[in-house]
Amino acid sequence: MTAFETAQFSRAGAGVVAEAFGRHVIRLTAGQTGGRLGVFEAEVPAGEGPPFHVHEAEDEFFHVLEGRFTFWCGADSVELEPGGVIVIPRGAVHRFQNTGATMGRVLVVVTPGGFEGFFPAVATARPDGPEEIMQIAARYNLRFVPAPVAEAA
Repeated sequence: MTAFETAQFSRAGAGVVAEAFGRHVIRLTAGQTGGRLGVFEAEVPAGEGPPFHVHEAEDEFFHVLEGRFTFWCGADSVELEPGGVIVIPRGAVHRFQNTGATMGRVLVVVTPGGFEGFFPAVATARPDGPEEIMQIAARYNLRFVPAPVAEAA
C-alpha cells in the first residue's frame, strides 16, 4: 500500500472489471489511497441486488448513476433515482435492489478502503456455493444476515 500524498484519479471508462454478482468496475483501490477508501461502480439488472448484509469495518456511500433503487437500512427504506445519494454506517444491516425496469448503475465509495477487493476475489476464486462465498466475504469484513422480520413478511 502506498502513501496517499497525491491526487488519485480514474478516467472515464477506466477501471478493473470484475464479473462477480454482476459487473463491477473497480475505479480506485485502498492501495492507491493509503487504505482510506475504495471506489467502484456496480451494474445491477432490474430486480436484482444483494441480500441483507453487514460491513463490519466500512461505511458505504452510494450515488445512483442510472436507474431506480430502493435501499433498506435497519427499519428504514428509501427509493432513489439518478443523482440520489445515501450513506450506510458500518455495522448496519442493509441491502439495496434495482426497483426500476432497466439496468441500473451505482457508484460506491467504501471507507476505509479494502472491500472493493471482494468482487475481484470472487471473480478469481469462482466459488462453488454459498459456503465458499461466505469464506471470501469474511476476509473482507462482510457478513450476510437473515432479512429483518418486518422485511421477511
